Amino acid sequence: MELFSIVVQDIDIIVTCNDLSGSMKMWSVKSRDLSASWVWKDPGGVNGHTLSSKVLGDPLKLELLLNESDQHSGERRYHGSEIQHQLVSPLHPMKLKRRMLRQERRERRTAELIQQNKETDDKMQEAAIERAREFDDTVKGKYSIWRKEYENPNSDSTLKLMRDQIIMARAYATIAKAKNEMVLYDSLIKHSRESQFAIGEATSDVELQPSAFDRAKEMGHILSTAKDQLYDCITIARKLRAMLQSAEGSLNGKKKKSAFLIQLAAKTVTRPMHCIPLLLTTDYYLHGYQDKDFPDKEKLEDPSLYHYAIFSDNVLATSVVVNSTVLHAKEPEKHVFHIVTDKLNFAAMKMWFLVNPPAGAVIQVENVDEFTWLNSSYCPVLRQLESAKMKDYYFKAHQASSITSGADQLKYRNPKYLSMLNHLRFYLPEVYPKLDKILFLDDDIVVQKDLTPLWSVDLQGRVNGAVETCKESFHRFDKYLNFSNPKISENFDPNACGWAFGMNVFDLKDWRKRNITGIYHHWQEMNEERTLWKLGTLPPGLITFYNLTYPLERSWHVLGLGYDPALNQTAIENAAVVHYNGNYKPWLDLAIAKYKSYWSAYVMFDNPYLRLCNVDER
Repeated sequence: MELFSIVVQDIDIIVTCNDLSGSMKMWSVKSRDLSASWVWKDPGGVNGHTLSSKVLGDPLKLELLLNESDQHSGERRYHGSEIQHQLVSPLHPMKLKRRMLRQERRERRTAELIQQNKETDDKMQEAAIERAREFDDTVKGKYSIWRKEYENPNSDSTLKLMRDQIIMARAYATIAKAKNEMVLYDSLIKHSRESQFAIGEATSDVELQPSAFDRAKEMGHILSTAKDQLYDCITIARKLRAMLQSAEGSLNGKKKKSAFLIQLAAKTVTRPMHCIPLLLTTDYYLHGYQDKDFPDKEKLEDPSLYHYAIFSDNVLATSVVVNSTVLHAKEPEKHVFHIVTDKLNFAAMKMWFLVNPPAGAVIQVENVDEFTWLNSSYCPVLRQLESAKMKDYYFKAHQASSITSGADQLKYRNPKYLSMLNHLRFYLPEVYPKLDKILFLDDDIVVQKDLTPLWSVDLQGRVNGAVETCKESFHRFDKYLNFSNPKISENFDPNACGWAFGMNVFDLKDWRKRNITGIYHHWQEMNEERTLWKLGTLPPGLITFYNLTYPLERSWHVLGLGYDPALNQTAIENAAVVHYNGNYKPWLDLAIAKYKSYWSAYVMFDNPYLRLCNVDER
């Protein structure tokens, strides 16, 4: 590139450069035709203009700048005429080939991008057409500002939509009333009531009244009007938050009431369950059965037989336990059932098994009130139950003033906690001094397999054989015991695994050697103020048999049929014993329907006493 100076006042500029193809070009321009943004400075230091060397070194920039100067002057001036010399650049053939290949790649890439864009546009267009074809325009007046799932044609969209409309109508009604928009307020309240009436007790679209769709459409129109007049994001959000808090408070109150009523229903004796012992007791004394006794009394203390202990005041439940056990026993004549009940139900319990003896098995029915050795001087829990403090806890201080506040306390005022039948399990060696091993069964279980193999289980020096109930962090010692008390925290591991009463194998020989009843007495006396645990038998059982419990296979004992509707059905069917622990006992109307058949299969519904008391397979 060359730069020639002609005169200072009016400079002719001749520029030559090579373009990308190697051709040489030449231009001529007058300095006076350049724009004011050009600055030149001559080599001699005369005040004037400076041309950047970067511009001179870049032919493309220089060409653009020269064209800019031509536009500014309105004409292009050449020295003579435009001279264009097509000079062949001495480029190497390989360089030229690489240049051509780069150009081909650029063109090919450009074509690919254009094709991709075209394919994407085509797909989007096809999807839009398909959505338009599937669009359901049958629902009009639809109003929902956040519930996107209503767009699902398979959902109960109309019912959900109407419920949302009612919520929004109540929110707008409150705002309308605050702003004295009484006409709009009355209209919103009116449509809310009509929509609520149209919904009724429906749980799906098919259960809605025929007028429901019209109500939804009308509600949509009035809500659109309300939105146009009253909508303010902050105000609506504040109102919805207040409604949510109010709904949560109402829900919590209903939950407490529900818990109270469930506890009450679970502890209340139903009419049939009250009728059965009344009829049995009447016939027991009326027909002179008090002078009769059970056969095979010599087997009651035979340690070579299979002995069961059942402590209950429920005649029907006890009969199911005995019937289901005997039915699955391979040698029923070797099974001995030791039943202990209270004075009130002794006649009824004895009468039932006298007139309905299980095939081959041996039965013994005893009255706990006739155990003279079981008195308050020997038994700490009996002394505590008779104390003024315990009576005050049950009947005065802890009585709730309302249903909602009493739900928690009702659980601990369960009559079973006042019955020695519930605590008699800690005195098994005293009750059966001639026996070496016994299987303890609760009255809310059902036996589904032969239990004789349990007598052959090696407890490995432990006293109690039971199924553990802990899963991850659930049902461990810290759930049942007060570890804030040093007497508990210093002696027990909070993460120790809990186990279940209901089906337990007890080695009575080791029980006597280790003085297990004495351990129970020690901790029961320390808990006189109920500072170590609440009431019940499981917490003292966990303490008494701490490090003395052998874990049985889970299939021996499946729990939860009295509270958990989501148990594994296969586990239930394969279990040797199923346990209805919880409030939903199988003889109550509260029972979980799908579990009730396991229990009712062993109820003698054709028995005259059950028919007279209207006990049926409901």
